[in-house]
Amino acid sequence: MKKPDFKSLLRWNTEELVLIGTFAALIKMVTLTVSLLGGGMNPATLLLKNIVATSMLVVLLHKVPRTGVLVLYVLQQAIIMMMLMGSGMIILPGYLIAAIIAETIAFFVGGYRNTFSILLCIGFYDLGSRIVSMGMSWLFMRENISLFFVALGIVGIGYIGCLVGLGTGIKFVKEFRHAGFIRR
Repeated sequence: MKKPDFKSLLRWNTEELVLIGTFAALIKMVTLTVSLLGGGMNPATLLLKNIVATSMLVVLLHKVPRTGVLVLYVLQQAIIMMMLMGSGMIILPGYLIAAIIAETIAFFVGGYRNTFSILLCIGFYDLGSRIVSMGMSWLFMRENISLFFVALGIVGIGYIGCLVGLGTGIKFVKEFRHAGFIRR
């Protein structure tokens, strides 16, 4: 695998774009299904939903190991969320900033050559997006700080699910390599 460069960001083949779009839609469908079947946003459902989403994101970045995949994923997630709930444009700036920072960290660590840099990228993306969302929550809830701490607890439980999802994502990648879906 060659070193990532700026020109490679501009050339995407159809298979990569279809995979990114398919995974974005699949992750949204599965997390929505888990939330609905779990009876709403309780801690167990929140953990499971984040485990599944992060695991599938690990598989995506192993299948399409290119700089810019996370940014395209975030843009497609925003489009899907806009169609489902109308909230895609509100959270897009925060998620996009987190994705760009995570992609930059992965680029400086050597791109998506190894599993460590992929896990580092996804970990920073999840953490960054949660920090931005909590910053927005603080702006709206600063009059009643106790509501902010409730939201902080909920987001913390979700991030624990993301950390567990990094480990299960590695197990999924091993199985998909064995099945021939991921060839590197």
